[in-house]
Amino acid sequence: MTKVFIDGSAGTTGLRIRERLEGREDLSLITLPEELRKDPAARKDALDTADIAFLCLPDAAAVEAVSLVSSPDTVIIDTSTAHRTSDAWAYGFPELAGQREKIAASKRIANPGCHASGFIALVAPLVSAGLIAPDARLSCFSLTGYSGGGKKMIADYESPDRDPLLDAPRQYGLGQAHKHLPEMAKVCGLENAPVFCPIVAPYYAGMEVTVSLTCADTSASPEQIREVYRDYYRAGLIALKEQADESGFLSASAYAGRDDMEVAVFGNGDRILLVSRFDNLGKGASGAAIQNMNLVLGLDEGTGLVR
Repeated sequence: MTKVFIDGSAGTTGLRIRERLEGREDLSLITLPEELRKDPAARKDALDTADIAFLCLPDAAAVEAVSLVSSPDTVIIDTSTAHRTSDAWAYGFPELAGQREKIAASKRIANPGCHASGFIALVAPLVSAGLIAPDARLSCFSLTGYSGGGKKMIADYESPDRDPLLDAPRQYGLGQAHKHLPEMAKVCGLENAPVFCPIVAPYYAGMEVTVSLTCADTSASPEQIREVYRDYYRAGLIALKEQADESGFLSASAYAGRDDMEVAVFGNGDRILLVSRFDNLGKGASGAAIQNMNLVLGLDEGTGLVR
């Protein structure tokens, strides 16, 4: 039976991973008592004992956790930002061309960021197909539920006497230095990071990422882009949504509670909208981590996931 350890199981990502794994009969979860949860020796023993270890930690703590591992057999899946642009780590986005095989053979896997996942799903196939140039200067805005901000943000939003400013969407990352930007550019093969506008809104979970294109960015029509997506996403947890079906609206919470993602194309020959929707805790975090684990174990990548 595969032994799994979640380092950082008290956070939102770790809790969702545990929730998805607890009912699986092919896995055995290694659990530390509360008093040893942050003890380096206890964590090292758990990491070395595990076949698969999920790191659900801040960046510095994730780097420290990797340094504790001495077993050559432990597969690390890091959900932090720490290793996402490292060439020594496999980038955990199986739907990218050739990436599924790299993940399956790797001992070190960097889970993608939530906003980054939505952007990469939309842009990487089009750069690969030559429909967007590597030197394109793109823009992206992304709506997310407040669970993406972790326990403190959840507590702030769910407080009965919360600040009235939390009742409306709030833009952040105003300095254009968001931690997801390096992976968004590198993984897509872009020379320039996009102008990025992340927005947190007063709902629990769900993400909607939009990239706008004009004829200056691509000569492709909406239908040509759809055809690229149809061909590119033949396997995995991403699928093309052919038509809108919400009376002209798109809800950012449509995929809340799920672990898959949809991509869609709207607009016309002059102005095109590329949109991805998924759960920031699902395909944007915990679901993606479990998908990567399943590949390492030689299982169907959707095993134990909700879609």
